[in-house]
Amino acid sequence: MSVTIKDIARKAGVSHSTVSRALHGSPLISEKTSQRIREIARAMEYFPSAAARSLKTNRSQALGVIVSKIDDPFFSEILQGIEEVSQERGYSLIMAASQRDAEREKGIVRDMQERRVDGVIICSGSFSDDQQREMYDYGIPIVVINSQASEDYRYSVYHDDIDGSRQITKHLIDLGHQRIAYLGNSLSGRTTMDRVTGFREEMALSGLAIPEEYIYEVPGGGAENGYSAVEHFINLPEQPTALFCFNDMMALGVLQGLHQAGYQVPQDISVAGFDNIELSKYTIPPLTTLDQPKHFIGAEAARLILDLLDPLKAEELPNQDIQIFKGTLLIRESTAEPPLQK
Repeated sequence: MSVTIKDIARKAGVSHSTVSRALHGSPLISEKTSQRIREIARAMEYFPSAAARSLKTNRSQALGVIVSKIDDPFFSEILQGIEEVSQERGYSLIMAASQRDAEREKGIVRDMQERRVDGVIICSGSFSDDQQREMYDYGIPIVVINSQASEDYRYSVYHDDIDGSRQITKHLIDLGHQRIAYLGNSLSGRTTMDRVTGFREEMALSGLAIPEEYIYEVPGGGAENGYSAVEHFINLPEQPTALFCFNDMMALGVLQGLHQAGYQVPQDISVAGFDNIELSKYTIPPLTTLDQPKHFIGAEAARLILDLLDPLKAEELPNQDIQIFKGTLLIRESTAEPPLQK
């Protein structure tokens, strides 16, 4: 038979309301009493009933998390940050992948509503306005991460991709590269636009021209997309000496494609990625990349959505809170001086 709050109250010699307040961290109960009650609860192997708590508070104690692709390693560290903070505050996660499909998005929104999630964190690069409005209509608060329309949401957390792109481009220019190309993901909306913008701005600052064919976008950000794009660059009349990739997954495919085409990195061409996924330090050679504070961004998004759900903290939040964070350049062995300067 499971242990109840009344059982703990009898053991502690206090009222069941005192036990309830102590287990929920109420400031009305002294820390000494709260600690004693928590120790008794642990000793009695008490586990609070999520169903009972939900009926009492009209809360599910669950957050919905929507990502573009569940198998994208970029999201794993963001999810770790979200989960860490959520668990600390007694929340579980319900995850779904939109696959950038409108019909799938509709189904996800219905599912989130049926599961009565208390709030939603959207990690998908794009999410339709219709689905956003529907969640608001359901009364579900939203925080977005790295959305292509972050300013259209009241609460968002995202990385400064323009600054990150400029850091990578400047690194390649400082190495002596003048023929630098950019490989983008045409499906990523604002993200690739910001990264192209940063690339163009830094090249212009150094007075370097960008041939039209040096900016090449493909429909996807996977390793296979990077692999297939190699043919475009190696068949150019004047090949670039450095290639800046939209993300690390594409860079992984580029490294493989260049290797199979007989090119050495960085001796023949330098390659840089973006995101610093876990695999990037294990490539051959290890990949120069831009380290986004992914875990921290996820944690901040979780704190923000949970503050929105806390009546006292929600009152202190501004009407709009857009948090922007910068990444750090990680220089590894995939970038070096251009061949002619060695």
